[in-house]
Amino acid sequence: MPTYRRSVVPARADAAQLPLVAIVGRPNVGKSTLFNRLTGSRRSIVGDEPGITRDRIYGEYEWAGRRYRLVDTGGIVPDDPELIAAEIFRQAKVALEEAEALVMVVDVRTELARPDYDLAQLLRRGGKPLFLAVNKVESDALASEAENFRRLGIGNVFPVSSEHGQGIGELLDAIGEQVSEPASQQAGIEDDSTQDDEKRETRIRTHGEFEQHETSVAIIGRPNVGKSTLLNALTGTSRAIVSPIAGTTRDAVDEVVEFEGQTLRFVDTAGIRRKGKTKLMAEKLSVVMARRHLEAADVALLVIDAAEGVTASDATIGGYAHESGRSVIVVVNKWDAVTTGRTDGKPPADREIFEQQLRRALKYLDYAPVVFLSALEAAELNHEDARKAMARVLREVISVAQERRKRVTTGQMNRFLERIDFQRAPVPIAKRVRIFYMTQAAVAPPTFVLFTDRSVKLHFAFVRFLENQIRAAFGFKGTPIWFKVRERQETGSRK
Repeated sequence: MPTYRRSVVPARADAAQLPLVAIVGRPNVGKSTLFNRLTGSRRSIVGDEPGITRDRIYGEYEWAGRRYRLVDTGGIVPDDPELIAAEIFRQAKVALEEAEALVMVVDVRTELARPDYDLAQLLRRGGKPLFLAVNKVESDALASEAENFRRLGIGNVFPVSSEHGQGIGELLDAIGEQVSEPASQQAGIEDDSTQDDEKRETRIRTHGEFEQHETSVAIIGRPNVGKSTLLNALTGTSRAIVSPIAGTTRDAVDEVVEFEGQTLRFVDTAGIRRKGKTKLMAEKLSVVMARRHLEAADVALLVIDAAEGVTASDATIGGYAHESGRSVIVVVNKWDAVTTGRTDGKPPADREIFEQQLRRALKYLDYAPVVFLSALEAAELNHEDARKAMARVLREVISVAQERRKRVTTGQMNRFLERIDFQRAPVPIAKRVRIFYMTQAAVAPPTFVLFTDRSVKLHFAFVRFLENQIRAAFGFKGTPIWFKVRERQETGSRK
């Protein structure tokens, strides 16, 4: 059975032992700006629109020789009846329970209101070290205004500017004084691990075998196809906010799964839609971030809504993964909606026919395995067949991750070339080339260099023929295969 541990970016072996500091506050006070400042990243999306951050975003920072975990939460408005606001509050409460210290962020330019007092009272009730960061203080005049916020009843008040880094050091010093130091850092385990990292052999990812500590998996797809529900089902948590409202996820949410000896980091990305369909700045940024997380991943889970079938947007998103060299697994979600749970009076969908239609629409992903499931049944109803489907997804991820890092020796490739009858390739005579030998130059994705009698761009029919022959001989399930052409005379002249 899979086991789960809280996700921290970047992942470290002793991350779970680090003290956790939670950043909380009302919407649009600068929590994500402070988070990005401390972690030295652009992990959280920042903008002028209120309520951009919704899920919990984890990171790490270091101060005065000590490391801490940090969690950014969505804007809290206690007792808000709206669905999204209530879910944000629920996610924030999880962070409050986990944290050893709390930083409440307020905007110095905004008058105190009843929700501020309610939130401060809620945080004081927890009995944990509490710090008030009065943000956006960028002048002496505003620094005096920060004293007015002592009315919230929080003794530790710090005027700061998250955008410019002013006053941050005093806040971090105060947090360090009240948060206990974990035994691992006291014993100097961090120094030992650093030395071990320095001694570890460095290997280049694109030029040979390399040590892979974890596999990054991006969950991609259109809005509202069930990506967040799939993340929750795979991780056995309520990590991501789920709602019927399209575009709920904005920041990328990640969680780590340890399954059958492998460490898998799943990243739930925002739904990718056409530029013309994104209106708010936060939506535009979330799509950009989703593309970046896809390009940083090893494997992509392309989620498709079974009830809607394969759309043009699905094909476009799958093309992003294919062209960037990610391994791909196609996940047909909501399968129960067209089979056992069908309510429109039509007969249940046939899996084989559906897959044939899917393959026709996604011809360039013919190497990608397809999994049919209902993430909702696995996440909420605890359906036995749905749980088995989740285990199959995990095993497929491990399998295709291993395939994308597979290396074929030059000797194996030469024997392979001797067996192939290239005269059968459906290529015009003028476009044919003679291959003297071929070698695998890189992994992740597997990349082959062909040494030929002339330097030309390979005909697409020849590429397809050669790719099919390589897959039949060596596998490479779930991963694209790249080819590069070198003229043998050019390589000989360089020696």
